[in-house]
Amino acid sequence: MENNPLKFSYFPGCSISEGTAKEYGISTKAVCEKLNIELKELEDWNCCGASAAHNLNDKLAVALPARNLAIAEKNNMDLIVLCAACFNRLKSADYHLKENKGLKDEITSLLEMEYEGTIKIRHFLDILYNEIGLETIQSLVKQPLQGLKLVSYYGCLLVRPPEVTQFDDRENPVILDELMEVLGAEPIRWSYKTDCCGGSLSVSKPDIVSELSHKLLVKAREAGAKCLVTACPMCFTNLEMRGKEKIPIFYFTELMGVAFGIQEMSVCLKKHLIDPRRLLKSLAILK
Repeated sequence: MENNPLKFSYFPGCSISEGTAKEYGISTKAVCEKLNIELKELEDWNCCGASAAHNLNDKLAVALPARNLAIAEKNNMDLIVLCAACFNRLKSADYHLKENKGLKDEITSLLEMEYEGTIKIRHFLDILYNEIGLETIQSLVKQPLQGLKLVSYYGCLLVRPPEVTQFDDRENPVILDELMEVLGAEPIRWSYKTDCCGGSLSVSKPDIVSELSHKLLVKAREAGAKCLVTACPMCFTNLEMRGKEKIPIFYFTELMGVAFGIQEMSVCLKKHLIDPRRLLKSLAILK
């Protein structure tokens, strides 16, 4: 790879920074080091408002992510986001600020910060697929994920609404499947990759989330999958905690790290409530 790193601003979000998805952040930074990607974390970033703000206050739902966008714009670099919910809120704020000048003037006045929309908000999968490339990623694989049958689960926030997210196909996204394939895994076709897991209803209506998450896990097993791979901390938590089927769940960056032979992945995998190491060891992917 080139000596000069690809540089991006980075918004970790609450769950990835020091919360329930800390392993997502650890594995991402390890993978970025391997791929010569340099992340500059936003200074003094704040919660993007997911998932409560847009249900309670429309202006707050724009102002919270808009403040992060204004900070990112000062770095003059595209902004990488990991969490699907954060990605959706930041993209939504950017969309509404560009479409509604009155709202933009009101929000920037409230924040006492300017935002001109000169940067792109991009999910990490987009960077891997369109900037790094699958061929380069495949060249770094030291431990192929041979025999690992999985289904890719995008959830509903990463690709919808399409006019806002502008990321992959809203009905049948394929980037995650193609990434897993070059790592040596066996992505299985299924019809539930963008179905909702229940999202933030996990707190207010856990019965609904349990039902939705259970359905996803059952359908994954019926398709022949031994695990699921996702890009969303909220989806990960719901599937691991609320689903009655005990199937290992991975962040895609963890599987990249395993395939790249990165030692830090053992720290990440230990944090899972459903230990995925047994499955990887049974396939001789982990020793």
